[in-house]
Amino acid sequence: MSHPPSTAAPTRRTRGAVAALSLGALLASSITLVAAPAAGAAETLLSQGKTATASSTEGAGYAAAAAVDGNLTGTRWASQWTDAQWLQVDLGASRNLSRVVLTWEGAYGKNYEIQVSDNGADWRTAKTVTGSDGGTDEIAISGSGRYVRMNGLLRSSGYGYSLWEFQVYGQDGGTNPAQGSVRVTGSQGNWQLTVGGQPYTVKGLTWGPAMADAPRYMPDLKSMGVNTVRTWGTDGGTRPLLDAAAAQGLKVVNGFWLQPGGGPGSGGCVNYVTDTTYKNNMLAEFAKWVDTYKSHPATLMWNVGNESVLGLQNCYSGAELEAQRNAYTTFVNDVAKKIHSIDPDHPVTSTDAWTGAWPYYKRNAPDLDLYSMNAYGDICGVRQDWIDGGYDKPYIITETGNAGEWEVPDDVNGIPDEPTDVQKADGYTKAWGCITGHKGVALGATMFHYGLEHDFGGVWFNLLPDGLKRLSYYAVKKAYAGSTAGDNTPPVITDMTVSTPTAAPAGREFTVRADIRDPDGDQITPKIYLSGNYANGDKRLVDAQYRSLGSNTFAVTAPEKLGVWKVYIQAEDGHGNAGIETKSVKVVAPPVSGTNIAQGRPTTASSSQASYGDCPCPASNATDGNTSTRWASDWSDPQWIQVDLGSAKPIRTLQLVWDPAYAKSYEVQVSDDSQNWRTIHTTSSGNGDVDSIEAATTARYVKLQLTARGTGWGYSLHEFGVYS
Repeated sequence: MSHPPSTAAPTRRTRGAVAALSLGALLASSITLVAAPAAGAAETLLSQGKTATASSTEGAGYAAAAAVDGNLTGTRWASQWTDAQWLQVDLGASRNLSRVVLTWEGAYGKNYEIQVSDNGADWRTAKTVTGSDGGTDEIAISGSGRYVRMNGLLRSSGYGYSLWEFQVYGQDGGTNPAQGSVRVTGSQGNWQLTVGGQPYTVKGLTWGPAMADAPRYMPDLKSMGVNTVRTWGTDGGTRPLLDAAAAQGLKVVNGFWLQPGGGPGSGGCVNYVTDTTYKNNMLAEFAKWVDTYKSHPATLMWNVGNESVLGLQNCYSGAELEAQRNAYTTFVNDVAKKIHSIDPDHPVTSTDAWTGAWPYYKRNAPDLDLYSMNAYGDICGVRQDWIDGGYDKPYIITETGNAGEWEVPDDVNGIPDEPTDVQKADGYTKAWGCITGHKGVALGATMFHYGLEHDFGGVWFNLLPDGLKRLSYYAVKKAYAGSTAGDNTPPVITDMTVSTPTAAPAGREFTVRADIRDPDGDQITPKIYLSGNYANGDKRLVDAQYRSLGSNTFAVTAPEKLGVWKVYIQAEDGHGNAGIETKSVKVVAPPVSGTNIAQGRPTTASSSQASYGDCPCPASNATDGNTSTRWASDWSDPQWIQVDLGSAKPIRTLQLVWDPAYAKSYEVQVSDDSQNWRTIHTTSSGNGDVDSIEAATTARYVKLQLTARGTGWGYSLHEFGVYS
């Protein structure tokens, strides 16, 4: 996660570790006859929902209308199984045309014509395609017409022709407030964003699903009152997202990555003072995609970089850090100038996660049209920071929502105390209130996050993990659309407790309970999950082993792995909604009855690490009764550790509490004189965590003869317990 630098300047922090987002290219055009249309009036999707007809259909479920319904993966037109077939759309009036996009099902046209007509009877050929290989064909055309037709000449197979979608783009002769040049207008403290001359408040969400899935989710976003989505990267895989957004009347903030950045795709340390190769490459790359998408009807603005002014602190310090921040923001200005030279019709902004970055932009990036900021729990402080900084540009919030992992207090186990579902929903409501409260300066937001990941970060931030809508989803909908009246909303979970939050024995049961109610009276299905994010770095949510005790109380089996775990109650209502609540639980070694006769006794080993990580790690650490200390050996086989009990004593149980560097193969040996040893236990299948070994012997010395490591490190024990 990102932390603000040490400075007297006001700080704004961005989110912590979040599951990686699906921003890669997932759908590429198999044929592109001409690249993007030339600059000029904004391009519009003209064919969506218009009247479509065809020469034939394969059956009732494959009507021509299915090819212009905006559904790229669920519905399609299919013809009879002959070569001479056609599909046409009536645009309602003559329109200036720029391109046609055909999204083929497996039965595609190998050879065909794109034809245009003014009356539906007299056709002229705008483009002839030969040798198409299916997939997505994007075809640039020119001229005008009311009717546009795909005239099939040769099929690719024994089937007919089948199109998921037939999209015609061009210039709409009517007035559409969602199209046209985008401008930041007004004067100091009284700005507004306009699209086609009409006021436009950004009511947005950051985009999480795969680009190819955009047609599936854009209608849902529209139903929430969302008018904008934000991406972090723009490339050849972006077009499906843009096309799906345009089909629903939504806009896109097209992002460009710059190192070091923050969040998904972050990392790397560029020298912005000296690395002209990197800067020239990025400038050329960004210019390429600006030229490609500048006329797309979904483009709202360009966003250069994400949290890099803040992120540079992870690469540099002192005077060099200052020089890098100045060089970075100067380069951002170079990018802004380049974008403006290619696309004068869309604003350019740059995002950071620290309002202390704004003085650098103010000094070095005058060509930005507006600023952008990621802010979560402290979102309402951005307004005052803007006032105190005396800035002369408006801003949008490009990420916000509930308080992040880096902003909340720690819980009883020393890890961030995750907000409840109710608190998270309130966080979005509060954020929108603070944004709209800065009238004439804050021009809207793309809140975080329309994501589907069902993992540690997904449950913390996503509005619909695993496709299940949360209370926060409906909070955003109410903020943007004004109402959720009539919606079936999620179960509400309150007062979640864990019976033994600081000491749940590994492999044994602990109890979890909560109050769960559904506002619509729906039947609730509870599920229990565990996450080892803090115990072993695994951010997945895994099914817990549990049993219901009734009254929303559950007996959950603790993992074998020691450390702090997260336990989740997920309550589903059968209508696509879920409430999710989580608490931490510290998994400890199971108690052993009797007395630990090894504690505090003289302990020796074949080797000990003196100065690596948290070391020195002497052998005595394994018998000090403290599971937070450890013995660690050299990184080689074999090794041994032994304890002198002082005199021959009865031994009933051994408990070995391993660090991640465990023994796969070892023997337990005992002796009365430390010279003659006898083996009482052997294993070659050790898996770490806690080993409990029953014994029935008497001895003075107990030794672990360690013969094969389970990792590339040495052997490491938190506790070597011997019980009588």
